[in-house]
Parts: sequence; C-alpha cells; structure tokens
Amino acid sequence: MSNKVKIAIDAMSGDNSPRKIIDGIDISLKSNTNNFFYLYGQREILEQHILKKTSLNNHYEIIDTKDVIQDDESPLTATKKGKDSSMWKAIESLKEKKSDISLSAGNTGALLIMSRLLLNTIDGISKPALAALWPNSKDMSIVLDLGANIECNEKNLTDFASMGSALYKSLFNIDVPKIALLNIGSEEHKGNDILKKTFSILKEKNQKNYNFGGYIEPNHIMDGNVDVIITDGFTGNIALKTAEGTANFILKNLRKSLNKFSILTSYMSLKKFKEKLDPRKYNGAIFLGLESPVVKSHGSTDAVGFANSIDVCSKIVNGNLINKIKSNLINVD
Repeated sequence: MSNKVKIAIDAMSGDNSPRKIIDGIDISLKSNTNNFFYLYGQREILEQHILKKTSLNNHYEIIDTKDVIQDDESPLTATKKGKDSSMWKAIESLKEKKSDISLSAGNTGALLIMSRLLLNTIDGISKPALAALWPNSKDMSIVLDLGANIECNEKNLTDFASMGSALYKSLFNIDVPKIALLNIGSEEHKGNDILKKTFSILKEKNQKNYNFGGYIEPNHIMDGNVDVIITDGFTGNIALKTAEGTANFILKNLRKSLNKFSILTSYMSLKKFKEKLDPRKYNGAIFLGLESPVVKSHGSTDAVGFANSIDVCSKIVNGNLINKIKSNLINVD
C-alpha cells in the first residue's frame, strides 16, 4: 500500500452522505485503483453501504467516529465540539502522517478552521487560500482565493500566485502556467494600490515558474487565455457565485425556450453545452498553503461529483503539490 495515494475522507458530511461518498468511491475505482481510502464515520452505517460495493474490497479502512458536523453549525461551535467528529479526525490523520490528503463535503467554515488549527502553514505563507477549477472555452483555469481571506495585501496575493501556479502544474502537468490578476480593467494604471504593487512584484520576480499576463477583467475569465487567476477572497467569492448563478440561469431558461423538435434537432450540441457547464466536473475546492492538502467537495454534489473530487485528490498527491508550492514561493522583500 506504500505506493498508493492515501485519502482520508470525512464520510458523514454533506447531502445524502454516506451513500454518495461510497458510490463516488465506487465510481472512482473504475478508472483508478491506486487510491486507498480511510473512511471516518459511524462504522455501522458505513458498513451497511459498503457491503453492497464489492469493488471497494482491499481499498478502504473504516475509522469509527461518533460525531458529525452539521452544515448549519457555526464554525466556532463545530470546532469546539468537533474533536470526535468525522471531519476533525480525517484532517488529524494528515497531522499524524497516516494519510496524504483529506476530503470532505461538509461545512466549509468548520473545515477551514479545523484545518488551520490542526495543520501547520507552509513556511513563507501567511494566509492559506481556497482555490477551485473554473471552466473556460478551452479547458479549465484555477481561481483563488474564493473566500478564505476577505482582505489581502500584496504579499498574500503573490503567495496565491505561487500556490495557484503550483496547483496548475500538479493537476495539468504544465511547466510554466500563465497567471493574471483579476481587476476592473486590463490597463496597468487601473486598480487599487495593492493590485498595482502585486502587479509590479509578479512582473519582476520568479518568471521561470510562471508567465505573468498582467490584469484580466471578469468578462474574460472564461476566454481560456489564462491558466491561473488571482484575487482576494471577497472578490473571488462574488465572481464564483455570479458565474454559478449565470450558468444556472442559462440552463434553466434554455430548457424553457426549447420545444421537443428543437431539442431533437440540436441534441448533440445541447448535450455538449450541458456537459461544459456541469458543475460536477469542477467539483473539489482546494485549501492551499498548509503542510498537507485539504479538499472541499460541494455539499450538494452527487456521487459523480464526489468521484471527480477524488480524482482531484489523486492528481494533487501524484503531482507533488506541496513541494511545488515551496519551490514556487516568491520573495517579496
């Protein structure tokens, strides 16, 4: 088992868990048998679902935990009571070097706080960030921060550039990703002082690890000309939710507008369009900047989406993300 990717899963959190967790593992094993799963949760319930999935044999171990962090609990409340929870124990396994990466579909705030409490920050990183895959017209980009840090300075944003480019290299095997700063305009004189300072730093330093493309406006995020897009958590979270809402609006109104005949005649084009906007393909936000990686699956995703987040975990570990971040770090001084 030493050469397998060891994934610690909070198996009780998120909608329709643990059924979707077990089903997602089953789906993932059909294309990748090189993962081993430590399942943290209530043993009796987990065993009921696993007995129906013979494909999981020799690919898992159950660690019995009694508590579950609820989605509506405040992060502070969850953390105070959560030391016997499936979420806490899954993250703690990283600290104990039992697993390589942790995955949860549970309460985002609780997950981030527990991760910060249990895991050390990488030397040189002052604020970890939440990153995620973002669909574009060519393939995928990475955007960070998406909500972990509301206020950021130029040091934080350059750290995000280091971490985001390292993540892109790990996931897509690209040596020199193109990065850009999210801004209200593409001209160099636009933006606030922090953006302008960050622009100068990224333009001058560490060019061997990335290709700095300057500023990018929100309406060009999905053009596919930039691999990594950097912003503060406030702006990034608004951009993400705006994009999600727009995609849902388009799909919903497209269904209303099309009659049966037009659906039949345009079936293949519509199928490709729907697949492009399918949020399950991009499931799995990554908490970057800690000594061990933590991945957050969307709580409402299904088994297919959870299987995709498992795939992200596997690529992160095999891509040697943490060492790439350390070698990517930019000296701001």
